[in-house]
Amino acid sequence: MREETGNAGHEDEVEATWELSWRAGAVGLAALDVEDAELLHGWRSDPETAHQLGVWPRPLTALRERVERDIQDDDRDDFLVIAPDGAAGGTPVGYAALTGQNIVSGTAHVEVIIAAGHRGRGHGSAGLDALVDLAFGELPMYRLTAETHTDNAPALAVLATSGFVQEGVSRAACLHRGRRHDLAVFSLLRPEWEAMDRPRAWDA
Repeated sequence: MREETGNAGHEDEVEATWELSWRAGAVGLAALDVEDAELLHGWRSDPETAHQLGVWPRPLTALRERVERDIQDDDRDDFLVIAPDGAAGGTPVGYAALTGQNIVSGTAHVEVIIAAGHRGRGHGSAGLDALVDLAFGELPMYRLTAETHTDNAPALAVLATSGFVQEGVSRAACLHRGRRHDLAVFSLLRPEWEAMDRPRAWDA
């Protein structure tokens, strides 16, 4: 949930705060709101991010409509990754989602995007760990999957650090700007998560 607060005596100054839906040690997760579409649009428009996602930047109005539809989708949960840096409500540093949730089979897909100005600070691993803890600790998931370009070294490292195992490569599975790219396919199973020796989100 996003709230807008104005500073007393400064009506033109508006400060956004985010209510955390899921708290973890290094970051928190706040449910994505339609008003957060502008943030997400800026992150997705970054050339490096667009390349790694294999997407064209969409108009803000189209992305806003998509976010509004996704919020109503019971088979996914979308969040802002919030870093508690001392600012009121923290600072949004990225996006995380648990999509394609199938409660019967216990499967879902994870996605994480970290804003260009906040990379290299551990937010990707922290956000992914928080999302994994939500999937296995609060939801009845048994298997999580993730995909990324085979040349996306930072994402490959984050997935490996969070315990994901590479199952293989989907060859030429992504077309972006006239070129085909291979996708590395990862998974993490509940028993593997249970065997991890790391604090869980609820231990923060």
